[in-house]
Amino acid sequence: MHFSLVDRVVERDESSVVTLKHVSAAEEYLQDHFPGFPVLPGVMMLESMVQAARVLLDPEDSAEVPWVLGKVKALKYGAFVRPGASLRVTVTMHKDNGDGTVDLKGDVRLVESGADFGGEDLPVACSGRLTMRAAVTSSVVG
Repeated sequence: MHFSLVDRVVERDESSVVTLKHVSAAEEYLQDHFPGFPVLPGVMMLESMVQAARVLLDPEDSAEVPWVLGKVKALKYGAFVRPGASLRVTVTMHKDNGDGTVDLKGDVRLVESGADFGGEDLPVACSGRLTMRAAVTSSVVG
């Protein structure tokens, strides 16, 4: 099962990317999380940062080996994200470690219906530091 958590790339340069994800009540992972009070699972907020990081690191999606999450540090959650809201995800390059990994900072802001998407005072839904690395591929010998 694949979940696309990048609906639109709002801006991108060499060192940062801003993406937007609208959270719809029709998304299947909201059906059980939680009945009567649907909220976006925290792991999906983290995944939105990972997917935005992939857009930053490989904007044309042309890498032979995809970028994967290697490590997460200082992950913090703030506001609940309910259906009808949007996520403004900002990922910024922090450091190229020179060993095939890259450290990034991620920030997920809650944009309620009718709120200014670019507002600096948007509530934090999730933030943290990510280390991305190229996926290790293996071949099956048989």
